[in-house]
Amino acid sequence: MKEWITVYAVGSAGYSLIELLWRGFTHWSMCLAGGVGFLLLYAADLRMAGRALLQKALAGCALLTGVELIFGCVVNKLLKLDVWDYSQEKGNLMGQVCPLYSILWFLLSFFVIPIGGVLRRRLHEN
Repeated sequence: MKEWITVYAVGSAGYSLIELLWRGFTHWSMCLAGGVGFLLLYAADLRMAGRALLQKALAGCALLTGVELIFGCVVNKLLKLDVWDYSQEKGNLMGQVCPLYSILWFLLSFFVIPIGGVLRRRLHEN
């Protein structure tokens, strides 16, 4: 349980930092999304042990795009918080996800998945 809480916290803080660097601001909902996203990447890495990083990054792209869609539907559509809107981007789905950001999730996965591996080793050293 401690492992999963730690992974969630790292993802939450890490994604918030990425948003601050990328957009100059973030929203509390992105802390939640970052934690969930990193947990899913961490679990996918475990499940896909022995597979190439490329395969894991493709899975990460799908997982993170799914997280973005679900959070977008809840945060932007249901709660009407208007945290982001991709409706002007080509190929967008309901203004919540788009190919450009899916590609960025794919690229980000190449860096984040190995970070999860380092974190896992450190957590299991004790």
